[in-house]
Amino acid sequence: MRRLAAALAVALTLITIGPRAEASQTSPGFSTSYQRIPGAGGIGIGAVVLTPTGQGDGPFPLVVMPSSWGVPNAEYVGQGAKLATAGFQVISYSSRGFWDTGGGIDIAGPPTVADVSKVIDWAGQHTPADTGRVAAVGISYGAGTALLAAAKDPRIKAVGALSGWADLIGSLDPNDTVALQAVAGLLALGNVTGRPGPEMASLQSKFVTGDFDGAIAEAKQLSPVRSAATMVDNLNANKPAVFLANAFEDSIFPPSQYTDFFTRLTGPKRLLLAHGDHATPEVTGAVGLPNETWDELAGWLRHYLTGADNGADREAPVQLKSQRGVWRGYSSWAAVGQERTSYLTNAGALQGKEATGWSRAIGAGVPTIADSGVALVSGALQGLLTIPTGVVTPLVDRSFAGVWSGPAFDRAAVVNGAPKVHVTVRPSAAATSLFAYLYDVDPLGVGSLMSHKPYTLRGATPGTAVAVDVQLEATSWEVPAGHHLVLVVDTVDPRYLGRSVIGSTVTFSSPAGDPSSISVPVAP
Repeated sequence: MRRLAAALAVALTLITIGPRAEASQTSPGFSTSYQRIPGAGGIGIGAVVLTPTGQGDGPFPLVVMPSSWGVPNAEYVGQGAKLATAGFQVISYSSRGFWDTGGGIDIAGPPTVADVSKVIDWAGQHTPADTGRVAAVGISYGAGTALLAAAKDPRIKAVGALSGWADLIGSLDPNDTVALQAVAGLLALGNVTGRPGPEMASLQSKFVTGDFDGAIAEAKQLSPVRSAATMVDNLNANKPAVFLANAFEDSIFPPSQYTDFFTRLTGPKRLLLAHGDHATPEVTGAVGLPNETWDELAGWLRHYLTGADNGADREAPVQLKSQRGVWRGYSSWAAVGQERTSYLTNAGALQGKEATGWSRAIGAGVPTIADSGVALVSGALQGLLTIPTGVVTPLVDRSFAGVWSGPAFDRAAVVNGAPKVHVTVRPSAAATSLFAYLYDVDPLGVGSLMSHKPYTLRGATPGTAVAVDVQLEATSWEVPAGHHLVLVVDTVDPRYLGRSVIGSTVTFSSPAGDPSSISVPVAP
């Protein structure tokens, strides 16, 4: 596999960047080489090294690009070619345990993070790189690695973390509900393209044998050191300029864990969110095709690594792209929307005044036609083709789902941010999963999924009411005049490892003094 990966890196480099690699010394260009770089613990790292030519002798700011999960070092050569032509020393490498890089997959553990620093060390000795001006940039697994490395290595002055995570367990086990399709896909891809280390081997052994509780407990122990959200103080002390981008429908690393993390950063920062699934807003840019996210990131790197006065530091820190393709900028995450609260009623309505004293039971463990779609597919259809995950809301079986419908909008509005649901439930079983969906519904009852979120009750006392707060995923969604919002809550979703028991029930209620409600943020 290592020879294959090396050959693939060279071939894709030539295909992607073509004759520009042969640029003369009198015009801006770059040279390309494949290198074996010593990593942490002495492993060999397979890397594509792109060095500027025709741009003086340097030193050049350095961009280190760890690869995504299951993807070799050729992943970034198209974008790397652009950066090298613009005067950046670029090293794109296969992450530890994958393809032509040694070691085992440790799920972004300390050795994987230390490899970034080892690559920086090597670049300082073997290339005209300026190791005082370094950026760590990556997609997905590479993004998470880049953030963790910036918390450890103060030489990293800028970060580009695209479709990554800040909270690993919060991404893959949201509200104690395993993202089954995402986890299964990651494990399968890791085994095909790499060599599981002890951590991954132990987790997947529990997972495939059905010891889900054991796997979750182990993952929760591993997660903190692998989550940049636990290292915000280090990042704020090092002050790298952090550029985050993600997709609203990302089925592996959903956006809310990024928005929470972004809010806690105190240094230079930018957050871009657009519609799509995992990495779909950025993948074309990695291979060198025109791409909004990478264009913004390139300007970010030029400003914070070279001091270019290109306005990157003056643009709105938060930029959201609606499903209709409109970008809007905001001064902070708190400024993207103003909450409007509606109250749930026994009649299935969302209304402006409190409705209390009612209760309503549904059967649990039985799916309805409302669900979040298929991981890596449904979000991609939304982002690339504007085909939403839909449902005909009148056909949702009220025997197995709570359904609440709001009034029609008298004028167009933009739902911006993360809706929040507060509801009191009384499960008849000790474990029950709830899935909340918020739809934009037209006058015919056809709904487009705007946002959703799972929530699992564990160790509940059967028959005892408990208040549940669920923050749905962030969105930026233009709701036309005449449309209305519909909230659906059921107990089964095929994307997740639910815990609902067939034959059990869930009773929704709205006690006096604690009314059940939904708060929807609307752009000012």
